[in-house]
Amino acid sequence: MGSVTTPRLAIFDCDGTLVDSQANICMAMEHAFDEMGMAPPPRHATRRIVGLSLVEAMRQLLPEAEDALHRDMAERYKQAFYTLRGNGLVDEPLYDGMAAVLSELDENGWLLGVATGKSDRGLERCLDHHGIKGLFVTLQTADRHPSKPHPSMVWQALADAGADAANAVMIGDTIYDIHMGKAAGCRTIGVNWGYHPLDELREAGADHLVESMEELMHALESRV
Repeated sequence: MGSVTTPRLAIFDCDGTLVDSQANICMAMEHAFDEMGMAPPPRHATRRIVGLSLVEAMRQLLPEAEDALHRDMAERYKQAFYTLRGNGLVDEPLYDGMAAVLSELDENGWLLGVATGKSDRGLERCLDHHGIKGLFVTLQTADRHPSKPHPSMVWQALADAGADAANAVMIGDTIYDIHMGKAAGCRTIGVNWGYHPLDELREAGADHLVESMEELMHALESRV
């Protein structure tokens, strides 16, 4: 009787890892704050909260405000994003070379997943737009889980894929991704094309830091 091969699972963050969505996120945040008559946060502050659930993001941006306002602002952000999309202003391009990385991993027998602060609807629209949704066996969003860095999304991804944490890798561009992956017992890879600098990803404990798609593939295949 042959041995059973344990599946390998690569879990990707979306915003700042798979796609470059910072312009959309900043515009939607500015619309939400403008609607409330408040000065919007500087764009560098908005980029810092990418990856968190919307309510947690608003807590970070408005630490003195009450929970009711955080939740109201989260809804206003969602509506602003939908309005931008309806006006044809939303552009979330895949990072150059990412489509080839996903295809190669799939061909090499990897199972693929996503763990993101996006909503279910936002993630599905993004993946459908790029024609890559079918590559993923598990899609985890902020709609059904606590905000990163809680490991809930990774735990569910592992369960969906039938994979062990020891054979899974979390790939992301923020410290929230790294902390989430480590809390779940996975290997972690920090990428430099997103929203947090490599030195912060290093301090967060990333097992690998990469600056290109080629380096990402090497890190994924590494057992170190």
